[in-house]
Amino acid sequence: EQVWTEPGWAERFGLGPDPTNSGWGHTPDQVAAVRPESADALLEYLHEVRSRTIPFLRALSPADLDRVVDEGWDPPVTLGVRLVSIIDDHVQHAGQAAYTRGLLGC
Repeated sequence: EQVWTEPGWAERFGLGPDPTNSGWGHTPDQVAAVRPESADALLEYLHEVRSRTIPFLRALSPADLDRVVDEGWDPPVTLGVRLVSIIDDHVQHAGQAAYTRGLLGC
């Protein structure tokens, strides 16, 4: 279960609860609509997601990484490939945040 879809999280970021809204493919206007209520809200969300992610990752076996999780692509996407995609996405966002911080002189 996604943390994002639980009651209250989407609203704390200025959005409606929509379990299909993962942020992928958002337009600039949709991105601008994401307005966290505070820096603490971001940190609380980070901690909640992390508290679920670590046990999930620790429980994975090598065979789990070969399990197909998305047949909508050719070739179908395995869990291992999806995890690499998620990590890459996070690294890109961290770079964007660092760049923006530099532009703001922080």
